[in-house]
Amino acid sequence: MHLAISLNIAAATGETVLDFSRISKFVRHAEAAGVDMIVISDTADGPSISPFEATTLLAALATVTDRIGLVASASALAHQPYNLARRFASLDIISHGRIGWHATMAQGSREAANFSRPEGFSGTDFRRRAEEYIGIVRGLWQGWDADALLFDKSGGRFHDPVKMHLLDHKGEFFSVRGPLNVARSPQGTPVLVLSGLSEPDLDIAARNADVILLESGSAESAKIRFDDLRRRATAAGRHPDAVKVLTNISFGSDDTRAATADRLESQFRTRSCDGFNIQLRCSMLDEFTDRVLPVLRQRGLVREGYRGTTLRSHLELGRGGDR
Repeated sequence: MHLAISLNIAAATGETVLDFSRISKFVRHAEAAGVDMIVISDTADGPSISPFEATTLLAALATVTDRIGLVASASALAHQPYNLARRFASLDIISHGRIGWHATMAQGSREAANFSRPEGFSGTDFRRRAEEYIGIVRGLWQGWDADALLFDKSGGRFHDPVKMHLLDHKGEFFSVRGPLNVARSPQGTPVLVLSGLSEPDLDIAARNADVILLESGSAESAKIRFDDLRRRATAAGRHPDAVKVLTNISFGSDDTRAATADRLESQFRTRSCDGFNIQLRCSMLDEFTDRVLPVLRQRGLVREGYRGTTLRSHLELGRGGDR
């Protein structure tokens, strides 16, 4: 099973404020435990106790870690798609291919008012805008083939024009020419993580997402939902294994290691997900990594060590954006 751990830097958790020393220690501990990725949640929707913006924090964390995937939330309302695509492409180069963008299809109740849209968007407009935005970002990430940049001083050629692809997007909400002035990602494209899905969003996620985060539910409903997403991915022309579905699971001090391991194993063996996004407080990380993870490894459910050097390799995803 694939494992992510969520760290919400914006929420009041009842703990001390998360300074960089504490956050970096948390992430390095998760890396030592072999967790696939850390998902750092952030919001521009209201007050926050965090002194950091999530993507800036990722750049710093990339310098103090070597293998773990680093995923940050960034709002499609708070950023223009070109700037966001450029930021995550740069982060992926800094981290040597370990970056993901967590986008949500849920509209924050107050977020739009911080970005010159006090009335917000209707649900339909927000969905159309979000899908267009995601398509632009993914298109910009694919603007350069892997071997497009030549840096040929003697021949006077910076790049091979045939391997540069203008986006030239003119849509309902955005107009973006492209390409990015950042080289191709070491893993093809950063990993796209989607959450906050309602029924009308499922096809969007199946067409675009590398990872989908879903709320937990009954075993029966989770199985139906998982099979449905795989069918939708196939209908969109993708291999169903190209989309990893992780279930959000809360882990607290009242959870015993055996009960937690049993719970995760039961859900995983019914093929209702590809793994889990563990939501916990910083103080509970030791309990999970030192007590629950060893049980899962003993049962053959979690790999020993990392498979490769990129987030895509951890998640068993193909190279992103190959033409």
